Amino acid sequence: MNIQFLGAARTVTGSMHLVSVNGAKILLDCGMFQGRRAESYEKNRNFPFDVSKIDAVILSHSHIDHAGNLPNLVKNGYRGPIYATSATRDLCNIMLYDSAYIQERDIEYVNKKASKKA
Repeated sequence: MNIQFLGAARTVTGSMHLVSVNGAKILLDCGMFQGRRAESYEKNRNFPFDVSKIDAVILSHSHIDHAGNLPNLVKNGYRGPIYATSATRDLCNIMLYDSAYIQERDIEYVNKKASKKA
């Protein structure tokens, strides 16, 4: 067994651990990194592994820093199962929609601010 700590190491955000065992690659959590805009964008956009090689995702719970980057994982090619308790699944449904709404409002603000400078 090999465990790679890919997020929430030396910080408390962006939890993501890649467990390799018996030829399988299991991602424990897929959290969104929260911090300065440019740093967050890069860390959340780019995964330090080949997404298509992940066999399964296991979510520990539904906080954004543990499950918030799932949409990017899927966008980048993940097609496998995501395991979670029913409570985590239900809360993730609400949290991910809310997070998307907040991100849309944030980019509207950034674009509005940028248009005033131009």
